[in-house]
Amino acid sequence: MAKNEKRIQVTLACEQCKRRNYITTKNKMNDRERIEMKKFCRWDRQHTLHKETR
Repeated sequence: MAKNEKRIQVTLACEQCKRRNYITTKNKMNDRERIEMKKFCRWDRQHTLHKETR
């Protein structure tokens, strides 16, 4: 069975240290703009805003 092409993998990068910490999936039909999440950055040792990179 083929993988669903509506869901794509995206990489999340920390806004403070600019490191790419997380890989997640999103539905590109429902979420057209870049996603933003507050996630834990292990280099900053705090919860920071992570934005989707291309």
